[in-house]
Amino acid sequence: MTEQHRGRQTKDGIRIYDPSDSAGMYAAGALAATILDEIAEHVFVGQTTAEIDRIIEDKVNAAGAKSATIGYKGYQHASCISVNHVVCHGIPGDKKLKDGDILNIDVTVIVDGWFGDTSRMYVAGKLSRKAERLIDITHKSLMRGIEAVKPGNTFGDIGHAIQTFVEAQRMSVVTDFCGHGLGRVFHSPPNVLHYGKPGTGAVLEPGMFFTIEPMVNLGRAETKTLSDDWTAVTRDKSLSAQFEHSVGVTEDGVEIFTQSPAGKFHPTYG
Repeated sequence: MTEQHRGRQTKDGIRIYDPSDSAGMYAAGALAATILDEIAEHVFVGQTTAEIDRIIEDKVNAAGAKSATIGYKGYQHASCISVNHVVCHGIPGDKKLKDGDILNIDVTVIVDGWFGDTSRMYVAGKLSRKAERLIDITHKSLMRGIEAVKPGNTFGDIGHAIQTFVEAQRMSVVTDFCGHGLGRVFHSPPNVLHYGKPGTGAVLEPGMFFTIEPMVNLGRAETKTLSDDWTAVTRDKSLSAQFEHSVGVTEDGVEIFTQSPAGKFHPTYG
């Protein structure tokens, strides 16, 4: 990348990072992913999400990193933990996990000024067939979206790849929330929609860093936010699942910053 392109922004306000910046993203992403690897053994029937969050916070602090979510717009936890019909932004609490509960755990850490943001699904006890299928389709939809990341494609191509795959399985893509740019900031342009038309939206360029984080519902796509102003749930109380990776556009494709070191990104793997 030439000197004049370093640190520039596109006309859409999307930051173009230098290739050397990937090292910082890999370090932050690896810590976030490692924490999610290690938290798996703490997800079980009778466990509380508050205790899971406490363990996550301890791991962030032990690594000498910072939690990006503690203090963010008044939020006071090191993770968001969304159980069953909670779509995203679930607040950790004292309610105990029951057999068959599925949960998304979302962690963002700051390492040397770089943000690592990732989430994945877990199960307490025995996974039901319908929940297993929902989780599997959601994971595959994320990977379909990532496969669409390469220079010259558009953000609409990413959304289209996710949407068409999910809807072919008779499930719904949540449209109320989206992925986002990140790097040395938590949230920045672009908004990464998980639905769309091919060839629409900003064109992907090497040096763009962002998250892809599709939320998929077994029922309808509509959500509502509870009175705590954080917790988003499905309106029809159907199960919801989500997976999230932080990625970067390279000269010939995509790099994933938040790969699971232990191969545990999917709850039936590892």
